[in-house]
Amino acid sequence: MTIGGNGNAKQSSSGDEATATEGDIFRDYPVRYLGYANEVGEAFRSFVHVGLVRLSYAVSTCYVIADAAHKGQIANKKFSTHPEKTSIIAQSVADTLLWQGLASVIIPGFTINRICWISTRLLSKRMSLNSSKGISTAIGLAAIPFIIRPIDTSVDMLMETTFRQFFSNGTHGASKRVVHHNRDD
Repeated sequence: MTIGGNGNAKQSSSGDEATATEGDIFRDYPVRYLGYANEVGEAFRSFVHVGLVRLSYAVSTCYVIADAAHKGQIANKKFSTHPEKTSIIAQSVADTLLWQGLASVIIPGFTINRICWISTRLLSKRMSLNSSKGISTAIGLAAIPFIIRPIDTSVDMLMETTFRQFFSNGTHGASKRVVHHNRDD
């Protein structure tokens, strides 16, 4: 059981019991919203300098790297005596980097970019360019909560049928106890 950022207890996927102070800082607490920085940057792209958009990607990328390093530390602690400890750590880190890179940075950034681009093009036919940019920014920001779950689910399916199949030997089950991308929000 883990305690999320909202204080609610929930059973972990591995069935391990955790103390009331445990929780995944990168999934259960507000720090996870750093992973959405690039989506906000993309929504504001038409109003801000491209350097700020790039900075938003840097923030999201740092979040992804920090989460992967964290999962490596967890794997190191959980499997300190396992004969394939190094492989489990590598799989946990690689899985997290790939999953988070796709689900938190690449796909959402592209999706919001295209939503804003298309809405600006369509709206600019009926109103001033500044008005259409403002409305498309609002549309992009409003779309963020709606794209998260479908993207996460799609990346889960992609990972299960590709990357995780490659690691379907005996150690993947161990790394699965470290890497959990299910979001309950």
